[in-house]
Amino acid sequence: CSDYYYEYTECDSVGSRWRVAIPHILGTCSALPTPTRGTDCSFSCAVGEFLEMSAQQCTPCAAGSYSLGSGVRFDQWDTIPAGFTSLATYMDPGPSGEESQACNSSSWTPQGVYLESSRDECTVSLVYAVHLEQQGSVSFSYQYPDNNIFFEFYVQNEQCQEMAQTDDQKWIKLTTNGEWDTHTVNLKSGTNILYWRTTGILVGGKMVKPVLLRNIQIEGVAYTSECFPCRPGWFSSAPGSSSCQPCPRNTSSHKGAASCTPCPDTQYSHEGWSQCKERPPCSEKDYFQIHTACDSEGKTQVMYRWVEPRICEENVTGAVALPPTGEREACPPCNPGYYNTDDSTCFPCPPGTHSDGTSVCEECPAGTEPVLGYEYKWWNVLPSNMKTSCFNVGNSKCDDMNGWEVAGDHIRSGAGGSDNDYLILNLHVPGFKSYGQNEHMAMIIFGRITFVFETMCSADCELYFMMSTTVVESWEGSKERQSYTHIMTRNASVSYTWAFQRTNQAQDVRRYISDVVILYSVSVTNVQDGVASACRACALLSQSSQRSGSCIPCPAGFYIDRDTNRCQECPPNTYLSGHHTYGEDACLPCGPGSKSNKEHSRCYSDCSYSHTEHNRTLTFDLSSLSPVASLTIGPSFTSKGTKYLHVFNVSLCGHQGKMAAVCTDNVTDLANKDMGSDSTQFVNSVDSFICQSTIIPADGRGFRMALASQSISLADTFLGLVSKHFILRSTPVVFGECDKQNLICVFVFDSLFLRSTQATGSCERGRSAVMTIRCNPEKMDRGQLTVPSACPAGTCDGCTFHFLWESGSACPRCTQDDYHQIEGACKGGVQVTLSVWNEPKLCTKGMSLPAKSSAPCEAIALWLKVGVGGGAFLAVLLVSLTFYFWKKNKRLEYKYSRLVMSANKECELPVADSCALAEGEEPEDDVVYSHKPSLLGKLRAIANKREGDSSESVQLKSSQSERWVWG
Repeated sequence: CSDYYYEYTECDSVGSRWRVAIPHILGTCSALPTPTRGTDCSFSCAVGEFLEMSAQQCTPCAAGSYSLGSGVRFDQWDTIPAGFTSLATYMDPGPSGEESQACNSSSWTPQGVYLESSRDECTVSLVYAVHLEQQGSVSFSYQYPDNNIFFEFYVQNEQCQEMAQTDDQKWIKLTTNGEWDTHTVNLKSGTNILYWRTTGILVGGKMVKPVLLRNIQIEGVAYTSECFPCRPGWFSSAPGSSSCQPCPRNTSSHKGAASCTPCPDTQYSHEGWSQCKERPPCSEKDYFQIHTACDSEGKTQVMYRWVEPRICEENVTGAVALPPTGEREACPPCNPGYYNTDDSTCFPCPPGTHSDGTSVCEECPAGTEPVLGYEYKWWNVLPSNMKTSCFNVGNSKCDDMNGWEVAGDHIRSGAGGSDNDYLILNLHVPGFKSYGQNEHMAMIIFGRITFVFETMCSADCELYFMMSTTVVESWEGSKERQSYTHIMTRNASVSYTWAFQRTNQAQDVRRYISDVVILYSVSVTNVQDGVASACRACALLSQSSQRSGSCIPCPAGFYIDRDTNRCQECPPNTYLSGHHTYGEDACLPCGPGSKSNKEHSRCYSDCSYSHTEHNRTLTFDLSSLSPVASLTIGPSFTSKGTKYLHVFNVSLCGHQGKMAAVCTDNVTDLANKDMGSDSTQFVNSVDSFICQSTIIPADGRGFRMALASQSISLADTFLGLVSKHFILRSTPVVFGECDKQNLICVFVFDSLFLRSTQATGSCERGRSAVMTIRCNPEKMDRGQLTVPSACPAGTCDGCTFHFLWESGSACPRCTQDDYHQIEGACKGGVQVTLSVWNEPKLCTKGMSLPAKSSAPCEAIALWLKVGVGGGAFLAVLLVSLTFYFWKKNKRLEYKYSRLVMSANKECELPVADSCALAEGEEPEDDVVYSHKPSLLGKLRAIANKREGDSSESVQLKSSQSERWVWG
């Protein structure tokens, strides 16, 4: 029987093994070769050889195949190779305990020459298990352009215990768009389980750029029993090869080919293609225009060129011919800071001179210096410090092409080789001019880069603006002409990159070649060794110096005096928005409630604040709120169920103006810590007054640590502190009505007063923060930091963030107006006085309550004595008046009765004047009333007397005892 193959048994304890024959189909062979002692377990062949099992000798691989000897390589990704597994991690269980199926479709996807990670926020692991008989290694090529995806590589043993790895082995370094990097990790002998794990962070709703893998190579396997055939489109021409090579353009090959076959004239192929295709008729998408360099006469013209490599056929029906060359036109002028030579070539002006680009370079006048920088607005040739390239992750069709083409008054994206090419434009800046000492003490604006651009797209194009390997901003789809500015706050050499991709979908047919990005102008300020288009006044050395009249840089916080051209320090509580500014008016006053730091580069709150209200001065001491506070909001969930939190760090006041709130992307920090100094400068660590990080916790996702990402600054400029009366008139109140009690809503950091200077694509004026500080005596110490319920993420529009800090420490300092005194009763001749806080108590610290005091007193108070004496006097007076008027009334009654008797006709009485008593006359007779009638009764009696109905008798007693009786 010959239908069998050889294999080795497992190694025994002494490192030996046996070669045994195994039939391809069990039960079909009866006379198999007897087992033979095999090679040592540590035996392996050299690269380009394999172990021929029948002779147990190393044999060179035949042409069209390759071998790594003791290694294995995976470089063909039409499908996921055998032994690899793509696993998606389920989300947290649902409310009923069931597992979510949202990630069932998430996996690593083969794309021919590379493997692409999932683009969503599911955690997807690519797993491969390998057994090494000796120490070895694993290496792979990758692209990792987006820090919004979490990418790690780690190794476990057969007990699923993680192997010891350093941080630089575990965390993968970021790469620029289109750049491949290699990662290598040493492996121990035995079973090694390799994990490539990715998790997208789609908190902002933006699709992440996937991770790409290719050329996975593992060293340390015991032996290779066969050679690997070259994949289609590749070949190896010599025996004993360790790798295969791609077929050149316009050739093809089948699997295991030793050479490539040329395509017919009517067909074409790209590098590494397995078959040729028919050439299509040429169209407008197959050529592009360029501007020629200026000739000796200062002329340029438009020319048209075929897109290379040219795949279309020009001499067929329906084909478009290449347009003729345009008319010769005058070259644009040189860029500012450059001058034109006789051969129409632009050169930079010598140091100390300047030019606007149309005239010769001139020296700056005495007392001035050139304003250094770059200003590119004319694009006849690419500046010497800029370069352009083209790159594709899946092929090398555009490796030798220009990614961008100059076009006179603008520079535009080139044709490229495919629609998914990265068209790259790079600008290198050696550094920025220094502004003196103590630059580390505060944020200093070293320079700005500003560019004007426009995108015109019909597909999902995207423009990236990057600083080194960090994406600063990106724009998707068509964008009208606009300007973007980025501020440099660190002095270092930096490369700015513009990368344009028409679509991220790989296609063989060109569909979007007309999609283009246009860059009109680029300017960078304060560049070290830059060129100058103008001069500005500078500070001069003193006359006593040997170099009198020479320009010197002013220290931080100093301006140039207009009269003396000397450096003068800014007045207290003012700041300079930039350096080397002219005139005292360059020193801007700090906002209310703030002061400037020592360098006059920033305003901040020193944790003290005074406010006058209703003729009362309120003083606040916020020193207990000075330490950095943290606020965690969440959890929230993405559409796939990923749990994430928002963490805010707040540095409210103090710290001598230093922005003490720090937010760091932990993965980015670890991945970049050992990179070169040029990249280490831009690790995503944010220093600010208020910053935010997005945290994905370790629980529920299989993470071994929490992931911090998307760290941003919300407030790096403090512009003032105001009271509630101003703020309620000028801004919306997001925390509802302030309490009726005075001082509950004390003051606010508003968007007009605390903001971030860095603009973004969605926040043109930058992000801002409103911090409301509210006095709440019930929340002692540092109190509580919250966000409004209407905006649970702290913001409703993504640009303005609102916070409320309630604390007893936010109450004003206590004064004598915050308490009142209570006097006790007089006991034993002593009276006690107590001091009590007004309720509710709305103050803290400051003045303490006065101690209890006592004073001598009398049992009966003086006011009580005076009251009693006055009452007695009034009572006596009232009794006397009553007696006087009663006596006088009796006299009047007597006179009246005498008058009535004299008016009776039946009685012969004297006339009225003889009956009445003279003034002062005392009556001689007593009048006795039998019934003591009242005055009204007497009148009735007189009336009844006339009618005869009744009678009344009055008894008069005279001195002669005579009686008058009336009947």
